[in-house]
Amino acid sequence: MLGALALPALSAPSAVAAPAEAPASAPTSRPCDRLGPWVIGAKAVTIRSKATSKSTACGVLYRGHKCTVHKTHGNWHYITDKATGVKDWVPGSYVYRDVYSCLD
Repeated sequence: MLGALALPALSAPSAVAAPAEAPASAPTSRPCDRLGPWVIGAKAVTIRSKATSKSTACGVLYRGHKCTVHKTHGNWHYITDKATGVKDWVPGSYVYRDVYSCLD
């Protein structure tokens, strides 16, 4: 036997306006939203003495290696190798930033 189920009509609650400003205790940026370290994305990248591929090689960075980028000139980054302390240039197309994100 089939029958109909009657439900009472529900009314939507009235909307409440949000405060104009965020509370003073709310953080403006969360640690999980920050940019991570610079990382080498290629199998290997040669560190150069100048921002050109014809300059003297000063070292090598391998995939996953972390470095600090100080400045950029064209498509080249002036970096510090965090492991060895070597400071010189690498092509920017092989270096990227890790990005963290919150999962809430």
